[in-house]
Amino acid sequence: MQHPRRQFLWNIGGGFGGLAAAQMLAQDAVSAQSVQPTQEFNGGLHHPAKVKRIIQLFMTGGASPMDTFDYKPELERLHGQKLGPKEKPEGFTAPAGAIMKSPFAFKQHGECGQWVSSVFPHQAEVVDEMAFLMAMQSKTNVHGPATYMMNSGFVLPGFPSMGAWISYGLGNLTDNLPTFVVLPDAKGLPYNQKGPFSSGFLPAVHQGTVIQANGDKTVRDLFPDPKHAFATREADAEGFELLNKLNTEHAAINPDDSQLESRIRSYELAAKLQLSAPEAFDTNKETAETHKAYGTDNPVTEDFARRCLLARRLVERGTRFVQVWSGPQGATGNWDNHGSIPKELPPIAASVDQPIAALLRDLKARGLFEDTLLIWTTEFGRTPFAQGGDGRDHNGGSFVTWLAGAGIKAGTSYGQSDDWGYKAEEGKTYCYDFHATVLHLLGIDHKRLTFRQSGIDRRLTDVHGHVVKEILS
Repeated sequence: MQHPRRQFLWNIGGGFGGLAAAQMLAQDAVSAQSVQPTQEFNGGLHHPAKVKRIIQLFMTGGASPMDTFDYKPELERLHGQKLGPKEKPEGFTAPAGAIMKSPFAFKQHGECGQWVSSVFPHQAEVVDEMAFLMAMQSKTNVHGPATYMMNSGFVLPGFPSMGAWISYGLGNLTDNLPTFVVLPDAKGLPYNQKGPFSSGFLPAVHQGTVIQANGDKTVRDLFPDPKHAFATREADAEGFELLNKLNTEHAAINPDDSQLESRIRSYELAAKLQLSAPEAFDTNKETAETHKAYGTDNPVTEDFARRCLLARRLVERGTRFVQVWSGPQGATGNWDNHGSIPKELPPIAASVDQPIAALLRDLKARGLFEDTLLIWTTEFGRTPFAQGGDGRDHNGGSFVTWLAGAGIKAGTSYGQSDDWGYKAEEGKTYCYDFHATVLHLLGIDHKRLTFRQSGIDRRLTDVHGHVVKEILS
């Protein structure tokens, strides 16, 4: 039997109108399993919120801390000495070589005096806006599990990503754009493909919407190909009507099928995107000065710059969570610099540095820093020991993350690695603490945002985590 309320709205709406009206009903089945979103931003879900939306910049491959933000003069003194572990640690791809100093010059920047290497000249100019977690750790030295861990809190697949948890906990800010958007590198998806943006066991509607920002068609198949003359808006409406009736009848019989509800929602969102997407994704509407600031006119920075600019446009229009990825999975074109730090790190760093600084300045200039959080992170760090010659191996012992924007104590840092940058030493923070802090800024108590799965009250932070209050304003 068809849901009577859905049938009533379909009859009075019809076509795309009925499709949009049906969204309220699609939420019925999901709402039984979902936290109801707060209606007032500053009220938060559990306490007053400081953050309304998030842009996360993820450096795929393991950005080297001692060559970017974690200056280690001791490496210069010990350069060339064989002081590493004799046996190859788990997750290393080769035995540890000699201690290797950074090939890049470090200087202190800003009033806060944050050390930054020469590979990040643009970010160095805005460090006073950032708060650094200098002693992040991972439980693994392997890309796939580490990428899962930084996104879902677990080293295994099947668990919801942070973006999915945020969508589940807070809902959307607009009906016309996706709540959780993923902008992958033009060269390909990260490790685990779409796993890092999965909704896991949460209703499927909360998974990330992947948008390829390169090329003329940002959202594929949003409009029919002009060569298909039969694909008119009237034909679309008739097709949607039949499809909606079939789907809603099935949903009434199978109320726990979250994948079907998600599919219905995706059709409804697609109809709305035909109106909202062309404007939201049209970066050509930005001024020449803005494009120059981001670096969309430079082949080195063009891809990442365009995606950073698109991320700003999306959060400005109501998308709650946007992930911008730098680098695909694999041995090249990312931050996995086994072969040569001097040759491989500068190109990937140059591709993101100017766009990141421009994004930060743009958010601040537009007043978006008042309720937007900007995050830079990676899945783990690199070894202080050389690999092969002048490369560095995987290292979950210590890496760096920074945050900027709403609720952040600008110009601060928390934690410290050892003298080699090999292990976190003071103020250790895992993904659990990072996630707990982000949720706290959104007005969410990480211990209270749960979902019962197989008899267990699951949460993003598992059974761990504390809010890193030292970096909060």
